[in-house]
Amino acid sequence: MHVTFALFADAANLSQEGKLNILGVFDALQVASLPALHPRATLVVHLKGTASDAGSHRVTLQWLSPSGTELWSSDGELGVATPPQGVVDMDFPLIAQLDLPLDLAGGYLMRVGLDGATHAEVALQVRPAVNAPAAPASAWMS
Repeated sequence: MHVTFALFADAANLSQEGKLNILGVFDALQVASLPALHPRATLVVHLKGTASDAGSHRVTLQWLSPSGTELWSSDGELGVATPPQGVVDMDFPLIAQLDLPLDLAGGYLMRVGLDGATHAEVALQVRPAVNAPAAPASAWMS
C-alpha cells in the first residue's frame, strides 16, 4: 500500500459514487497572532493498494512544529477487505478534520505513517499577518 497524495484542504467528502471531492487546497496560513489554533483543517490522504494489502494496517498522524516539537499525534486501524475477483487496484481515501495548534511562525509538518513507516509528509507554512491588529489566540486567516 502506498500514498498517492496527501494535502490540507478546507473540506473534503466522498460522493455517492465514491468520488473524492476536495475543496480549498492550501499549504500556507496567515494568522493574526501566535499562538493560534486553525480549526477544522481537513487532512486528505489518498492510499492505493492491491489484494495483497488485505488485512489490518496501523495509520499514524504526527503534527510537528517548526522547532520539531510534536504538538500532537494520533493513530488508528485501517481494515482492508479482500477485493472481489478481478479487482487489481483499490483506493482508500482518508479524510480527517483536525484542529491544528500553531505555536510559532514557520514550517509545520504533518507526518503520515502506515504500519510503522512514514509514507507522506504534508508541509504547512504559517506566517503572522503584517501590521495585524491584536486578536484573540484563536483568530486565523487562510
